Amino acid sequence: MNTLSNQRYLVAYSAVVTLAFAVVVLCGFTSQKSKMSLDEIDVHRINVVEPDGTLRMVISNQNRFPGIILQGKEYPNTERKTAGALFYNNEGSEAGGLIYGISKDKNGKLEEANVHLSFDQYMQDQVFSVDAAQQGGEKYTTLRINDVGDYSILESIQANERISKLPGDQQEGEWNKFMAAHPGNHPRIMLGRADDKSAVLQLKDTEGRNRIILKVAADGTPSMQFLDADGHVAKMIGAATQP
Repeated sequence: MNTLSNQRYLVAYSAVVTLAFAVVVLCGFTSQKSKMSLDEIDVHRINVVEPDGTLRMVISNQNRFPGIILQGKEYPNTERKTAGALFYNNEGSEAGGLIYGISKDKNGKLEEANVHLSFDQYMQDQVFSVDAAQQGGEKYTTLRINDVGDYSILESIQANERISKLPGDQQEGEWNKFMAAHPGNHPRIMLGRADDKSAVLQLKDTEGRNRIILKVAADGTPSMQFLDADGHVAKMIGAATQP
């Protein structure tokens, strides 16, 4: 009896030791940093995060593309019908991105095609962007530098949620009130190829008004215009030079 008891004890002890060893080995493997090497992968969306879970980058198809994410909270945006990559700062707020896509009508005719790279001001909208686009038969490529107001984009999101619920004939007036109380959103520099095939550089004042326009027309004719605050040409250098 004693021998049998000892054998049972040894079997039980052996089983426990084996189980403990397996747990230690498995835990050791899972705790080690690992790197996977793949030749090709199909994926709908990739989230790059910090160790604490803070989102730093999203690469996504159109179906899984996120809304506007600010400080880790997502605000739905149904207008984002695109694919691409978005960048986030260390607070988990959107800081820019690269997006691209096309839209066609029911007959398969191209309505719009666009590739867009932009960088945002902290807790605001884009202050630098590059576009290569086509709308119908018109093609243009532009680089833009913008001023944005000294307020949080959250105020714009909240205003949009409120105003979008109003009757259509009231929305424009409410947006005018909002923009009057939140000034500062104006384009400052535009450089690109316009849809009339001209090459244009526009320099604007702090109210977004053109003050200098440097242009080479599609036929090669160069010109430079100096404009006053009302948009009138004060001086022009070019084919139709003014005194």
